[in-house]
Amino acid sequence: MVGAVNQKNDRQLASEVRVARSLWARFWGLMGRRSLHEAHGVLLTPCTSVHTFFMRFPIDVVFLDRNGRVVKIIPAMKPWRTALGGRGARSALELEAGAAEAKDLELGDVITLADG
Repeated sequence: MVGAVNQKNDRQLASEVRVARSLWARFWGLMGRRSLHEAHGVLLTPCTSVHTFFMRFPIDVVFLDRNGRVVKIIPAMKPWRTALGGRGARSALELEAGAAEAKDLELGDVITLADG
């Protein structure tokens, strides 16, 4: 587990982020869970698109480029949807719905991951 911090304002987006690198871990992501605890998240890498099939709750999806720069934010993505990260997307950070707005996350911000 690692923490995710916005370099712009040094605000922690999530204190416990599970990094999913394998095909299987990326596929399962948050499926089957009843909720996503506050300050928790999943980083899917590599990842240029996400789905919320079989999920029970909305999530914020933050697409990052290879340098951790935010290239797209999808707030409160509902279950049974798909989304593309767009140009430059290399990973996706999935957070509880509302976390991106609550932490003042904007396009161009740089997210760093560090052992907490």
